[in-house]
Amino acid sequence: MKRRTFLQASLGLGATLAAQGGAVTAQSGLHKPLGPLVWQQRPLLGFGTTLSLTVAHTDPAMAQSALDVAVADIHHVEAQMSLFNPKSALSQLNAQGFLAQPHPDLLKVLQLAQAVSEKSQGAFDVTVQPLWTVFAEAQALGRLPTAEAVAQARQHTGWQHVTLDPARISFTRPDMAITLNGIAQGFAADLVQTHWRRMGIAHALINTGEWAALGQSQTAGDWRLGIADPRDAQKLMKNIALHGKSVATSADSQTFFSADFKHHHIFNPHTGYSPGDVASVTVAADSCALADALTKVMFVAGMDQAMVLAKAWAVEVLVVDKAGRWRASPGLDV
Repeated sequence: MKRRTFLQASLGLGATLAAQGGAVTAQSGLHKPLGPLVWQQRPLLGFGTTLSLTVAHTDPAMAQSALDVAVADIHHVEAQMSLFNPKSALSQLNAQGFLAQPHPDLLKVLQLAQAVSEKSQGAFDVTVQPLWTVFAEAQALGRLPTAEAVAQARQHTGWQHVTLDPARISFTRPDMAITLNGIAQGFAADLVQTHWRRMGIAHALINTGEWAALGQSQTAGDWRLGIADPRDAQKLMKNIALHGKSVATSADSQTFFSADFKHHHIFNPHTGYSPGDVASVTVAADSCALADALTKVMFVAGMDQAMVLAKAWAVEVLVVDKAGRWRASPGLDV
């Protein structure tokens, strides 16, 4: 199945911004409205889904300028990191096996990815794209790939086989390919947030498929997210306050290769198959890119070990298993 589309409703004062398709719902707080701030929102298409940007400022022109900057940031990240654009820097890297003079942002994302891979002992690995390819090709034929095909695809993976240098990115194994679908959306949210802070934007909500917020919501309370049931997007499993954190969610229902959700877009790099017990993971962290990457680490770890890893990474996590049971680390149990 193709990645589900996330739809956002218009966000006015006191309204709810609904994310359909298995992620989160952003909600305003329940306090008195802020004074002279003017709230503006801009929906846009990006990363294969519908995104939304919400910003407040006393000067409407400044708010519009901030929205323009954010749209440019998102398009920039896509131009660097999209698998669907054959002209993107990432597509060129995958086609050639190397990329000369990479953009600093692409290098930065790959450096973060390698750091997460090393600390997680390979549970996160951006070189799993050959596994995606073998499952997608088999799905097109109405079946799953053979064990031999999966094993062969794994021979073309391995985060240690990517050489990073400001002058050149290259693969040291043949037929390798990288996917940044598990970190690029979070990076885009971080980039927008950084630029908005520099512009003096104090209150905003960023939805790049993952979520980041600044300051207070339209009604002066903390931004809140409703975590959706991975099997029923209309059902909220838990409501959490952001407390200044960024939040990312991954679910087996976003893209899957078998109707029972056993085989989906998140792979255990050590086996070549999807983790068997988890249906969705939500991570709250200071960095949205880190939260995005860690959802995959927690998927591979499983529910019990994810609670342990949350402490090691100094993040908060909520894990839902295939039976619909969920557990959250203490910081999300609010």
